[in-house]
Amino acid sequence: MIPAPTIEYGLLLPFILIFAGGCAGVLVEALVPRHLRRTVQLFLTFLVIALALVVTVLNWSSTSDTVAGVEAIAMDGPTYFIWTILLVFAAVSFLLFAERRLESASAFTPQASSVPGTAAEREAIAARVEHTEIFPLALFALSGMMLFPASNDLITMFVALEILSLPLYLLCGLARRRRLLSQEAALKYFMLGALSSAFFIYGAALLYGYSGSFRLSAIDEALRSGSQGAGLLLAGMGLLGIGLLFKFGAVPFHSWTPDVYTGAPTPVTAFMAACTKIAAIGALMRVFYVALGADRWDWQPVMAVVAIATMALGSILAITQTDVKRMLAYSSIAHAGFIMTAFVGASQAATQNPAGSLTSVSSVMFYLVAYGAATIGAFGLVTMVRDASGEATLLTSWVGLARRSPLAAVVFSIFMLSFAGIPLTSGFIGKWAVFASAWTGGPHWLVVVAVVISVVAAFFYIRVIVMMFFAEPAEARTEVVRPGWTTLVVVGVGVVATVAFGVYPGPLLELAQHAGEFVR
Repeated sequence: MIPAPTIEYGLLLPFILIFAGGCAGVLVEALVPRHLRRTVQLFLTFLVIALALVVTVLNWSSTSDTVAGVEAIAMDGPTYFIWTILLVFAAVSFLLFAERRLESASAFTPQASSVPGTAAEREAIAARVEHTEIFPLALFALSGMMLFPASNDLITMFVALEILSLPLYLLCGLARRRRLLSQEAALKYFMLGALSSAFFIYGAALLYGYSGSFRLSAIDEALRSGSQGAGLLLAGMGLLGIGLLFKFGAVPFHSWTPDVYTGAPTPVTAFMAACTKIAAIGALMRVFYVALGADRWDWQPVMAVVAIATMALGSILAITQTDVKRMLAYSSIAHAGFIMTAFVGASQAATQNPAGSLTSVSSVMFYLVAYGAATIGAFGLVTMVRDASGEATLLTSWVGLARRSPLAAVVFSIFMLSFAGIPLTSGFIGKWAVFASAWTGGPHWLVVVAVVISVVAAFFYIRVIVMMFFAEPAEARTEVVRPGWTTLVVVGVGVVATVAFGVYPGPLLELAQHAGEFVR
């Protein structure tokens, strides 16, 4: 007889709650009358996120590091930390999904199946039809984001990759305005995402051929024994890295990022920019630290080149952009490079560093919080700057914004200063943390390059501030529209977190340090 597997349901309950919430949301779409769906979906979505967050915190405080789900999921400090910030940032992002005041309706198209501009679409708009299935789709994506960095074997990680990706492909094509651009973004994301998934699964197959197992610890054991040839290892490692770097938005696998961030509905862009990057770097660190850490001398030089290319290209191309969302997309690419600086340093174990020093894992985690808070807040404010055609994303529309709305200009400036790494913002502490951990890990030259590029990157952030405060607008065609309370909460949370973690980062840094190492 085959013994029944032992499933630690208590440890896996946060993931189960989010996935079950998505399934329940599908039933809501089928069974609840249309005029009640939005209310029910909102209640269900935030209920399961709140429950999952409470269970995650309780498990984190009461259990030790272990593997669960037939050793398919690693429940360790990094997993709990990543799950916590994913749930918090997802809840904040979903508040943008719930905004209706800015458009007098949802930011999402009322009828995705209609050809843009047709009579059917106009009738749906007039009838105030809404796509409330965006909430279960977002919950399914969130469940995949939770499973992705917690996976202890490559098959589970691939399943998580598809769970998080497929709903995002749909959500990117549902913008109410600029529908063709939105649909183009969704198609590009789908085509390139499918290609990256093929690289991932092919790399997983080659690593299975090398080690005889998909489990990360077994791959590490095979690598340390050195009983196999290096051909399968290097090929599998390279292909797997391509699949992971694509989701992270690193150069040269970044081409989807500016188009998708620009074309997707802005609430979806905020959700992707913060949460997808968190999940992707968590998975990247788990694979390369746990499974491939013994071969770091092979992958570190390549990843260092990728980090430099990502920082440089993201920073330089951001200077040339004329669209705010596209500029923030290239900013996201640049920040991916800064995060990879700590990743390449690979100062994973606290025992390898001076007492009290930051590890790569803890510094990256702090950076993710600082970056995520400012990013969601910035995209939330982008939804408020509008003209007759909707969101005014052209930078020329932001010229002299401080004259029309000083508060909005100040708030957006805070986010820009954080991205630039200016002191008294969380972005400064985040950059200091990743540079310090990378310096401890060894590649001093990489840290020097990162600091120089960081100075260059500050230019386009400061340029936006100068345009808002010190440039004279040709004509006042834009205005800052007062949104509903949900968007105000999003922007407020972003500002408070950005300033608070910049002035008093100690508790969060300590929490990130206590997250510990990846379990093997």
